[in-house]
Parts: sequence; structure tokens; C-alpha cells
Amino acid sequence: MRKAIWYFDFLSPYAYLQSAIIGKLTGHIFLEPKPVLFAGILNHHGQLGPAEIPSKRNFIFQQSLWLAKKYNIALKLPPFHPFNPLPALRLAIAVDGDMKKILRIFDFIWKEGGDIENHNEFQKLGNDLGVKDPHAVIQLTSVKQKLKEETDRAISQGVFGVPSIVLDKQIFWGLDATDFVLDYLQNTVAIKQTIINEVLNFKVGKAKRKKPNQ
Repeated sequence: MRKAIWYFDFLSPYAYLQSAIIGKLTGHIFLEPKPVLFAGILNHHGQLGPAEIPSKRNFIFQQSLWLAKKYNIALKLPPFHPFNPLPALRLAIAVDGDMKKILRIFDFIWKEGGDIENHNEFQKLGNDLGVKDPHAVIQLTSVKQKLKEETDRAISQGVFGVPSIVLDKQIFWGLDATDFVLDYLQNTVAIKQTIINEVLNFKVGKAKRKKPNQ
């Protein structure tokens, strides 16, 4: 079975929505889940987070609720957003890539509307996942370092947003890329010839806008 990497941050509602339909892919490919710090990716590319632009934040959550209804996915917004995703990301590292446990963390935040920053709720979530002392585990240097390594690895592969699936060195970004991945798996040669290679040969025009700090 072919392999791919699924990069995600629990901060993203689109990552949750993709997690809810990830079964569409796991029957066709071995998908390795990798938590990454979205803020680190944004900082690397010099981008603002979606929640830092008020009108964009509003649209994202309006669309997320609409998409949840469209796909018949239960979605309950967490108490506030943005929240600190580090505890959840480090907990995902601690459970060593167990997809079922990662999906449970997603459900806690986005299906149940849980508060990942609440001490008692986080403790219970960790216990549900078989982690006796989650507060201590997420402070381990090895866990922190592993999250940094996964984020750096994603950046080195060109990842610019979450969720992203990296397959055959190609990046499939976002919830709406889920069907793109399925089509690619079934028609790899044709898609490489008619879509991927065409874009790789597409010339880049001159930038009209100055980049930040220039």
C-alpha cells in the first residue's frame, strides 16, 4: 500500500472536518498522521494566521459550520479561538501517531466543544487516551523536540498550511483536496501529465507587491 503523510494542527477547523472523513483515504493508502505547529509554518512563510484577520476569521467559521452540515459532520465550536494548540499537539506526539487517539483529540475540541486549555478537561482527555499524567507528559523535552522536528520536516517539504497531505512529494492542501488525493491515487500518471507537470512548467510573473519588511 502506498504511503503518505497527513500534517495537521488541532487549531484548524478544516483539519477537524478532514479528520471526520479521513476514512475515505485510509482504505486506499497508509496515512501517517503528523501533528505540526501551524504558527511555526506561518512564521516561516511570513504569513498572518487566519484568525488574525477578523473578516477572514468570521468567514472561516461560517464556512466550517456550512461544510459540517453539507458533509453531515457534527461540529460544536470550542469556547474560544484561537486557543493554545500546544497541549493537544504534544499529547498527539505522546500517543505515538495512534490515529484513533488523534481523532479522539479532534472530537474533544471540535465535536464536543471541549476546552483544551482547561486543566481538568485536559486531564480527563489524557486519561481517556491512556496517558496517566498528560500535564507532565507534554512538558517532556523529548515530546517538545519531536513536535519541532515534525514542524521543521513539514516546512522542508514545502508545506504552507494545514491540513496537508504529502504524497509522492506532492502537497494536497485543505479539506477540499481530499477528493483530489483519491483521484490522484487512481489516476496518478494522467494527473501528473495533465495537471502537475503543466503547473511545474508554468512561468512565474514579476511580483507586483512588496513582501513584508521590504
